[in-house]
Amino acid sequence: MYIFTEEELRQHISLNHKALSVVEDGFTSLAEKRAVMPPIMRVDVHDHNGEVDVKTAYIKGKDKFAIKVSSGFFNNYQLGLPSGSGLMMLVSATTGVPEALLLDNGYLTDVRTAAAGAIASKYLAKKDIDTVGVIGCGSQGRYQVKALKLVRNFKQVLVYGRSQDRVQAYVKEMTKELGVEVLAAGSAKEAVIQSDLVITTTPASEPVIKAEWLHPGIHITAMGSDAEHKQELEAEVLAKADVLVCDTVAQCERMGELHHAVSQGVISQTKDIPEVGELTSKQAAGRQNDEQITVCDLTGTGVQDTAIALFAFQEMVNRGLGLKIENKTKGGVIV
Repeated sequence: MYIFTEEELRQHISLNHKALSVVEDGFTSLAEKRAVMPPIMRVDVHDHNGEVDVKTAYIKGKDKFAIKVSSGFFNNYQLGLPSGSGLMMLVSATTGVPEALLLDNGYLTDVRTAAAGAIASKYLAKKDIDTVGVIGCGSQGRYQVKALKLVRNFKQVLVYGRSQDRVQAYVKEMTKELGVEVLAAGSAKEAVIQSDLVITTTPASEPVIKAEWLHPGIHITAMGSDAEHKQELEAEVLAKADVLVCDTVAQCERMGELHHAVSQGVISQTKDIPEVGELTSKQAAGRQNDEQITVCDLTGTGVQDTAIALFAFQEMVNRGLGLKIENKTKGGVIV
């Protein structure tokens, strides 16, 4: 059994092209039916505006798979804490014996979620963009834009959030981080109307983007709606999209933006909606021209977690890092 700490993982696992590649391969494995992925299990902690999710997937041919426990407690900023936390466990695909604990405190989830957003933009955003709009200025509001930098060049970021203090902190930090102009938007509407690409990263339960704000050529990556009660996009936004893509249609029908569009009768059938893995495996086309409106509904998948966890494990072992604890067995049972 290996144990890796958050400090070690942050030091050696970066949001880079290699991380994007392994997550993209994970999506491809899902589209090619090489992954076994059960539905998400979630516990809602309404008293504290929190939730805990359990996600997993086995990718055929891999010797291990991840089981991830992740939390989102959205009042944590009032305590000076990040909203996300969690850990990943790697289990042997041969014996079922746990082989590693990645005590990442949500870091690997941030990396793989940002990678998924960048992959969506790689296939769905225009090649040439000037302005990126970000709605939500938490950790994913930062990671998503850093990941986007790996697949698109842009000149400006417009960020909108409810807390002006948090917006100003974002502007200061990301101006230095990205080396581009980062400005506070006066409203979500302003961020959408003035941007070529918009990323929503909020736990909103009511839409923050209206269909009437959309314009030709815009791409929207919505990654905040990962529970039935969450919604960042007006349902009509999905109907107005020339190309709508989901990470998995079944999961988005249950808890994503698609869930609301279907329940409100705005979208009547979902069988022809492509998934991200169909784009990465060339089974479906993404954007075809600069006038199309494109939307990607991301709810977060277990296959992303297994992909990033296997990548992180190998990187750490290759460096000789981590605490190694010997598993002793008695009668075939670990003691």
